[in-house]
Amino acid sequence: MDISRRTVLGGALAGIAAGAVGTAGAAGLSPAAAAELGGDGVDWADFLATADLRWRRMPKTWYEGPFLGNGFLGSGIYAEPGRNAVRFNVQHSQVQDHRPQFGSLFGLARLPIGYFTLEPVGAITGLDWRLDVWNAELAGTITTAAGSLELRAIVHTGQSLLAVAVRPSEGERGFRWVFHPAKAVSPRADPVWNKQPPAGYVENPPVQLQQAGDAHLAVQPLLAGGEHVTAWREVSRGSARTLYTSVEWSHPERTSAARALHTVRRASALDVLTWEHRRWWHDYYRRSFLSIPDTRLQSFYWIQLYKVASAARREAPVMATSGPWLENTPWPATWWNLNVQLEYWLIQGSNHLELDAVSYALGKYRDRLTSQVAQPYQADSAGIPRTTDMTLLNGLADSTSGYPVGIPGKDTPTPEVGNLTWALHNVWLTYRHTMDRRLLRDTLFPLLRKAINYYLHFLAPGPDGRLHLPATFSPEYGVNAPDTNYDLALIRWGCKTLLDTARELRIADPLAGKWQQVLATLTGYPADENGYMIGAGVPFAKSHRHYSHLLQIYPLYEITWEQPEHRKIIETSLNHWVGFEGALQGYTFTGAASISAQMLRGEKAAYYLGELQKRYIQPNTMYKESGPVIETPLSAAKSMQDMLVQSWGGVIRLFPAVPAAWGDIALRDFRTEGAFLLSASRSGGKTRWLKVHSEAGAPCVLRPGIDGELTVTDKHGWPRRWRRLANGDVQVDLGRGQDAYVYRRGDRPDFAVRPVAPGGASDPWGMP
Repeated sequence: MDISRRTVLGGALAGIAAGAVGTAGAAGLSPAAAAELGGDGVDWADFLATADLRWRRMPKTWYEGPFLGNGFLGSGIYAEPGRNAVRFNVQHSQVQDHRPQFGSLFGLARLPIGYFTLEPVGAITGLDWRLDVWNAELAGTITTAAGSLELRAIVHTGQSLLAVAVRPSEGERGFRWVFHPAKAVSPRADPVWNKQPPAGYVENPPVQLQQAGDAHLAVQPLLAGGEHVTAWREVSRGSARTLYTSVEWSHPERTSAARALHTVRRASALDVLTWEHRRWWHDYYRRSFLSIPDTRLQSFYWIQLYKVASAARREAPVMATSGPWLENTPWPATWWNLNVQLEYWLIQGSNHLELDAVSYALGKYRDRLTSQVAQPYQADSAGIPRTTDMTLLNGLADSTSGYPVGIPGKDTPTPEVGNLTWALHNVWLTYRHTMDRRLLRDTLFPLLRKAINYYLHFLAPGPDGRLHLPATFSPEYGVNAPDTNYDLALIRWGCKTLLDTARELRIADPLAGKWQQVLATLTGYPADENGYMIGAGVPFAKSHRHYSHLLQIYPLYEITWEQPEHRKIIETSLNHWVGFEGALQGYTFTGAASISAQMLRGEKAAYYLGELQKRYIQPNTMYKESGPVIETPLSAAKSMQDMLVQSWGGVIRLFPAVPAAWGDIALRDFRTEGAFLLSASRSGGKTRWLKVHSEAGAPCVLRPGIDGELTVTDKHGWPRRWRRLANGDVQVDLGRGQDAYVYRRGDRPDFAVRPVAPGGASDPWGMP
C-alpha cells in the first residue's frame, strides 16, 4: 500500500496512544464514504412489514385484537360479545374521576368512556386484517353473508381523533355505527373483582346524549365538576363512509364539548389525515434500528416500540396499568411499585426519550409528593404511594381506596416507602442517557434528596454499630421485615447518586457527610443459603413474582457479576427465585432474562424470553394478570436490549449476552449512558465494527468484543486517540459531536446497517 499522509499520521499517533492505532486506508473508503454508499440500508416499509400483526380469525378480547393510540386516545378492537358486530373501544388516558375523598382506586380512578359497534347487514363469515406497524394503521376486510366491508382506521398521532373509513359492497351499504356509553364509575367497583367501594361512593350521573347538527355528543358530567365528552360524526365521500370520533376532558371546567366538536368537524379525508400521521411515525421508527435472526422476537420488539408510542408521550399521563386502553380491571390507576418503572425502560436504549412521561410528571407534580408522607416528615421528605392518579395524587389512603406511603416500623398503613426512589431511578436513567443537567438539577436532585431524607428519619445504629432500617414492605411479598433488601438497595443507590450529583452540580450540600456515613455504615444485604432474603429474619420462602429483593442486582447494578465475590450469591438468588413455581408471572421472566444478561448468559436470557412468550404473551403481544396490564411485554423489549448492549458503570458493553443462534445482528443509534449513540454489526458470530457518536463529550469506554488489533478512526478515516485499559477495554478520546469507528485492523467493513437474514420461517403476531 502506498504510504500516505494518513498512514504517517497514524504512526505518529501510535506513539501517543497506549494502544495501536490503525488506518482506514486498507478498506479503501473512509467510514463516512462507505456508509454513504450503503445508505440507510433499510427499506423501512418492507422491513417493518415483517412485524405487522394479522388476523384471519375474529379477535374476541383486548388481548387478541388490534390496538391504536397516541398516548391519550386509545382504541382496542375486537368482537362485540354475543352479537354480530365489531367493537371499537374509545378510551382516553386523561379521563378520570376527581373525588380524592374516595382514594386513587375509586375516587381518582380512570373512568371508562364507551365504545362503538360496527354492525354489518349480514352475518360475519370471515375477516382479513392487518395492523400496519410502519404506518400505525389498521386495514382489512370483513366478509359477511351480504357482502364485504373494507376498512381503514387510525388514531391520529397529533389529534384526539379516531378515524375509521369503511367502503361497503352493495349488499353492505346499510351497515351502521352505534355508540354505547359506559357508566362513569371506577372499574374496580365491578362486583367481579370483589373489591368493596368505600362508604358513600356512587357512580357519576348518566351520560347526556345530544345532537349538534350532523354531529353527536355524549356528555359525561362528573360529580366533582368537569366532564368528558365524546363527539362523533360520519361523513360520506364517494363509496366510503368515515366515522370521526374525538374525546376531550376538562376539570373543573366544563369546556370539552366545543373542542371535541371542533376536532370532528375539521377532520380531513383519511388520505389527507394520514400524511402527517405517517410522517410522525416514520420519523419515530428511524430514530434507531435493531435486527436479529429470530424473526418472531424481532417482530415482537418492533411491536413494543409501536405499542409504547401508542401508549406514551412525554406530556401524556404516566401510563396506568393498561395504558390508554382501559378495560374492566381491578387496577384503574397508575401503579408505582413496579409497573411504571418497567413500562418505560425500553425508551432509553431505543432512543425515544420523547416518550418519557415519568421525568415530566415527577417534575411537574413534585410538590404533591411531600404530602404523601406523614405530616411530621413533610418539612424535608417526600414519597409516592403505590397508586396515584395522573397528577400523582393518592387521595384518601386506606386498605380499600388506595395505598399510602406508610411509616417504617409501623405495620399499618403498609410501610411501602421505596417507590419514589425507584421511580427516580428511571429519571436518573434518562439523565444518564442524555446528560441533560437541567433534569439533574431541577427534578432528580431535589426529589431524591427528599426521598432519601425520609429514610434518614428511621435509620438507626444497632448493637453491631451499623445502621439498620425498621420494618418496611418489600413489594409484593406480603409481610413486613426490617432491613428489607428492597429498601437497602434503594438507600445505597440513592446516597451514591446524591453524592455524584452534588459533585456534578457543584453543590456543597450540608447532608453530604450524612450520605457518606450511610454508605460507610449501612448494614449489609440480608442473605441465607438460598441467596438474598426479603429482609432480616424473613427468608425468601414462597413463590413470588416480584424481584423487589433483587434490585441491588438489577436494575440498580449495586451488586454485579463483574465482582467475582458476588457471583455465587447472584446465581443462587436467581435460581431460588425463579425455581419457585406457583406465583410466578410474566415479569418474573423478563427480570430473570435481564439478570442472566448481566451474567453474560445469552442462552439463558433467550430461554427466559422464550418461556415468557410461551406462557404469558397474548396473540397481540398484550399481557394479563386478572385484568389487563402492559408493563411485562414492554420490559421484555428492555431485556432484549440488555442482551445486545449494556452501559452501566461507565462502560459500553457490546453484545454481552448474545445466544449462539444470533450470529448476525445489526444496530443503529442505540442510545447508551453517557449520551452516546451506538451502531454496530455482527456477522457469523463475530462483531465486525461499531460506531459511537458522542452527544455530550462524556468519557467513552468501550468493551467492543472485537478480536485482534483494532483500528479506531473518525468518520473520515483519520485515526482517533485511544488506549487499551488494563482489563482490555478501549478508552477513546471523543468530544461532543464526534464519532469513533472501531473495527479489526485490516478488515474492510462497509459500515452500513442492514436487516439481517431471518433464521427461519415465523408466524406473524395476531391471529393469522
